[in-house]
This record gives sequence, C-alpha cells and structure tokens, in this order.
Amino acid sequence: MGDAALPRQLALALGHRESFDRADFLESPGNAAALALIDGWPGWPARVVALTGPEGAGKSHLAAIWAQTVGARLIACRAIDARSVPQALSTGALVIEDACHGDLDEAAMFHLLNLAHEERAYVLLTAREAPALWPAALPDLASRLRVTPTVALAAPDDVLLCAIMVKLFADRQLAVDDALIGYLMTRIERTCAAARAAVAALDHAALRLKRPVNRALAGEILRERSP
Repeated sequence: MGDAALPRQLALALGHRESFDRADFLESPGNAAALALIDGWPGWPARVVALTGPEGAGKSHLAAIWAQTVGARLIACRAIDARSVPQALSTGALVIEDACHGDLDEAAMFHLLNLAHEERAYVLLTAREAPALWPAALPDLASRLRVTPTVALAAPDDVLLCAIMVKLFADRQLAVDDALIGYLMTRIERTCAAARAAVAALDHAALRLKRPVNRALAGEILRERSP
C-alpha cells in the first residue's frame, strides 16, 4: 500500500491547563508592585482596587492567586447586571475580569461598588486601562472610578517573555531547550499573544506529525505561517 493511501494522522484537541498557582507566577520588576498588592491583602488602600496593563502582563494570574487565597468569585465585566450584583458579592470578595467601559452596565457597576462598601466586601478589577480614564456617563460612578487605587503592570521584557514561553510549553507538558526559545524570540512578535500562538502551533504540529518539539519543527511551522 502506498503512502498516499495511509490515513492522515489527526491531532486530538485534548486540552491543557494553564497554571495560575502562586508558585508559577513569574516575578519581574514590571509586576513587582502588583504582586506586592496581592500578597499584601487585606492591607489594601481601599476595598476596591484595580490592576491594569497590556495582555500577558499577568493581571489574570494575579487575580486568580488572590481569588484562590480569599475565596473570591470571578466574573467578566460584561456579565454584571443589576440582578447579578448581590450574588456576585455573596462571598465578600469579587474579581471583575477584563473591565472596560464598552462592556460596562454603569448603573449595575455603581450599585455593585455601593453594595461592596456597605457590606465591607473586597473587589479587584483587572483592565487594560485605569478606571479613572473610563468615560463614564454616570457622574457618581465616574467619581468612584477616579479614586480607585490602581497598580499598573508593564508589558513583559525579553527576559520575562522567555520565561513565559517556557511556562507555556510546561503547561502543555513539553520540555524545551534554550536553543528553541532563543530561536522563537528572534522570529515572533515580542508579545504574550504571539508567544502563546507560537507555542500552540508547535504543540498542535508535534501531535499531528508525531514529531518532537524542537528548532527544526519550529522553523517549518514558522515558514508555513509567514505571509
């Protein structure tokens, strides 16, 4: 039987768990202040605080660490409405992920912040932009947002991005060497989104082709992905 008659090897999407454990958080100067805030709870400057920064800076990881520590609920900003507010604050601690003005029900958010103050609950916001900069139309909400203590995380530098890439491979149970990481760093955009996409593409290709994840495979995949 010729090779053309052989069935094509399928890559099964078995999934993987990206670790958000405290021990797996990669510390750097760009996230030190945010990590200190999380580790410093409950000695926060206010009941409501915000973590801001670009994608991949570590906001969700820090929020997950805090949520696990205090038993906080996690909710997407766009899921908040007037009916959900009491339940969202039922544990006394809440993470609102990916908060931005475009997804914001202003009346519900104002109600939530008021209720958190009344019930002495803690709220952690994660967002790309500081709440003080959100163009809230509701004056009372705008006033609350302007005084929300905010800690900004910087985009990962090259050293941290290399470490993040190693972690992304490890989350998929893939051990890689420095040569592969160095090769990828010179050929992808210096962002966490690009690193995550490259790792996923290599993992998928290795499963499909039954080959090890190495520099040779990376070269082939990146050439295929080039415009």
